[in-house]
Amino acid sequence: MFKKTPLQIGFAAALLCFAAPSFSAASGFVNGLVIEPQTMDRSADPCTDFFEFSNGQWLKDNPIPEDRSRYSAYDEVTERNLSALKKIAENAAKNPDKATPAQRIVGAYFHSGMDEAGIEAAGAKPLAEGLAQIAAIQTRTQLMDAIAQQHQIGAAPLFNFYIDQDAKNTLRYIPQLAQGGLGLPDRDYYLKSDAKTLEIRSKYSAHLEKMFSLLGDTPEVAKHNAAIVLSMETRLARASMSKIELRDPQASYHLMTLAGLAKIDHGTDWTNYFNQIGLKAPGEINVAQPKFFAEAGHMLKNVKIADWQTYLRWNLVNASANDLSTAFVNANFDFYGRTLAGTKELQPRWKRVLTNIDKNVGDALGELYVAQFFSPAAKAGVLEMVNNIKVAMHESIDNLAWMSATTKLQAIKKLDAINVKIGYPDKWRDYSALVIDADSYANDNMRANQFEFKRMIAKLGKPIDRNEWGMTAPTVNAYYNPTMNEIVFPAGILQPPLYHLDADLASNYGNTGATIGHEMTHAFDDEGRQFNADGNLKSWWTKQDEKNFIQRASAIEKQFDEFNPIDNLHINGKLTAGENIADLGGMKIALQALRTALKGKPQVELIDGLTPEQRYFVANAQSFRGLTRPEQLRLQLATDPHAPEYARVLGPIANMPEFTAAFNCPADKSPLRPSNKLVNIW
Repeated sequence: MFKKTPLQIGFAAALLCFAAPSFSAASGFVNGLVIEPQTMDRSADPCTDFFEFSNGQWLKDNPIPEDRSRYSAYDEVTERNLSALKKIAENAAKNPDKATPAQRIVGAYFHSGMDEAGIEAAGAKPLAEGLAQIAAIQTRTQLMDAIAQQHQIGAAPLFNFYIDQDAKNTLRYIPQLAQGGLGLPDRDYYLKSDAKTLEIRSKYSAHLEKMFSLLGDTPEVAKHNAAIVLSMETRLARASMSKIELRDPQASYHLMTLAGLAKIDHGTDWTNYFNQIGLKAPGEINVAQPKFFAEAGHMLKNVKIADWQTYLRWNLVNASANDLSTAFVNANFDFYGRTLAGTKELQPRWKRVLTNIDKNVGDALGELYVAQFFSPAAKAGVLEMVNNIKVAMHESIDNLAWMSATTKLQAIKKLDAINVKIGYPDKWRDYSALVIDADSYANDNMRANQFEFKRMIAKLGKPIDRNEWGMTAPTVNAYYNPTMNEIVFPAGILQPPLYHLDADLASNYGNTGATIGHEMTHAFDDEGRQFNADGNLKSWWTKQDEKNFIQRASAIEKQFDEFNPIDNLHINGKLTAGENIADLGGMKIALQALRTALKGKPQVELIDGLTPEQRYFVANAQSFRGLTRPEQLRLQLATDPHAPEYARVLGPIANMPEFTAAFNCPADKSPLRPSNKLVNIW
């Protein structure tokens, strides 16, 4: 995957993956393999339905749990991992007097989150201070004060603010302003008029009414307030860039001073906003979407104060709903969980609390997690694989027929400069300044958000922190960060069925190896390729090579446009281009690395009736096994840069003659695309 901060969703890439105890055959892993032959459907023809061949029995045996909108290999590991984290948190909460700093903060946080009686008794009281500030707004200056305050406690009304690297000068941090302020997942939910979208908007309006009623509004007032919020958010949506437009990093880079921002937004006192958040001298700012901020400025100047108060009340309760009493939690789940994603049941409280702790104090939880569940041997094994795959990618670039020698030199320079992080940070974050009260869960969350906001603000003017991680150690995922030019694999991703230290090489390369290749290829996908070896948004391509790349990328876009997962909805090839390029590149490069790794090493030719290259492809397909509810699938197609799992298996092999050869597919059954449509980029 591709990783970045708030609205740089297009600026970073991730995958979907987790470490836990050392699992053996008792956990269902056979012969020390990552491959699980008992989950396959051998009756299916691998040449015509490889996803079924690799995963058919698993798909039958693993219905989606009621508290999930999808279930996959990554979700299997996540569930196992949550159980491990639960034991860690429970033990940390037992003896606070003898606890380490990490144990103390995790234990107190878990205790406050599990205090159902206290949370129920508090109701909406944790919002009292914020609601009082909103109710007291009389001027436009006070309005911006309230917006600034909400940004500091974890809400994000109107726009997103954060500190991050300057994309064109990555040796410095700068303030970033980006579009936001919407309660629905994407601007298109406000703008489209098909039956499904209209239904969701109607249910969203009902949800707004419900939340206002929980804040004490009468039914008539709640209905009126819901209409105000929907109207204001629709204005913001019309001024917002689409997800495809956001994939172009150049389109979201507009460096300016406060004076330049004032030319876009004439009426807003931005100096006051920055003072309120603790930045008296913000310096140069990246205003990612000027058109959006022009419209936001018009609204700040012309929309009635009373309407802004309504909008801010909604943002406050929406950001805090899961921290409040059952009525708020259930109402929030009913729309965002049940309506949007199709989830049948709310997750148990302990899972929700642990997910939140991981989000807010993840380094403390990660420190305890790694001490028990991640070995130096696993880290060394993955690092060896990374190095082998980097060599294979070097060879691949050298042999590209479509790229000139001039551009190849720059590509190799960037490849060699990629930093690799595996397992966990070299230095854990210091939370000593954060107060976590075992008796106040909602306030703990607000303080944790304030702590993180202050930590972020403090970056300005300091050297770039190369040790910082964008994911916590227990996370079941991986990412590439273009401005850091780094690939990152948390400890969480490195366990069966995704990785096994003692596994057959072919299986490990098909799964984790292809993941490593995937993240490495993100440095050269439609977005990543625009950043140089130093992480700067600066072209290193000749015009002809860039034209050649775009032509090949458009071919994979067209290929994925043809997939039709549900109803009349197709995969959006442009939205998913980066992940699809990374999937194909990762598969080809990891296979090349496997072939090199196998040379000179004694290998069992057949295991469970499969050759090494067959095991490679099956292990990869098993890493993408998964089922998705219809509602979640529609949401994914509209908003997610990742294609559905089955397409991530079938798409790459349709461009790989190596697959057809491995399974001896006859011409009339081969999944291989015609030669004039075959995609070959990296």
